[in-house]
Formats: sequence, C-alpha cells, structure tokens
Amino acid sequence: MKLGKTRNKVSTEFNMSSMTDIVFLLLIFFMITSTMVTTNALDLVLPKAKGKTDSNKSTSVSIDKDLNFFIDKDKINEADLETQLMALMANSENKAIVLRAEKSVPHEKVVKVMEIAYRNQIKMVIAVNPK
Repeated sequence: MKLGKTRNKVSTEFNMSSMTDIVFLLLIFFMITSTMVTTNALDLVLPKAKGKTDSNKSTSVSIDKDLNFFIDKDKINEADLETQLMALMANSENKAIVLRAEKSVPHEKVVKVMEIAYRNQIKMVIAVNPK
C-alpha cells in the first residue's frame, strides 16, 4: 500500500505585497515629516533705498615675477611683510587680504604669506584669472 507521499516543495513565487506595504508606509512617513519641518527663514519685506553701502577696501599683497613683495602698491621687503601687514590690519575692520602672485612665483613664497595670515587670524583670498 502506497501512502501518499507528500513532498514539501518550496514556493518559488515572491510575494510583493509585503514590499509594497513597507514602501507605502515609508512614503507616508516622509510626507508627514516633511510638512512638519519649518525653515528658520523669516518672511520679511525689506525697504528699498537708492543709497549704497560703503564697500570695504580689501588689502592686497602682490608678488611679482622678480619676487618683489607689495602691499597694495607699496613695495616692501619680504622680512618686513608681517609687521607691515599687522600695522595695516590694526586699523582695519575687515581683516582680509587678497593675495596676487604671478604664475612663475615659487609656492614657498605664497605659502609664507598664507602662514602670516593664518598666524594673525586674517582671512585670505587668492586672486586668479578666469579661464
């Protein structure tokens, strides 16, 4: 007598209903939380004026191809660079300098000016020509 042998076959079907439930719940969660987020910006209507603010004149440090140093347009010695900059920055509200160095100037000269700015907590911008 042959008893009914039943084999346990694994179903090869993939049930997508659980996956769609999870995606739907995530969608609802993000839609609800995104409406609760507020920005820190204020809606302000600012007045209009014809006057302009005074632009802050930035101090320029330049290095030419002959390794001459200039603060604005005044030629200075490399050894006096830090003392001259500090004397100039003492009276300035805007503690920032623009570094202009020619392409052929060695990197060590540029880095020296950057170190002076870093030591004295002066912001620095390096000027380049657009391509």
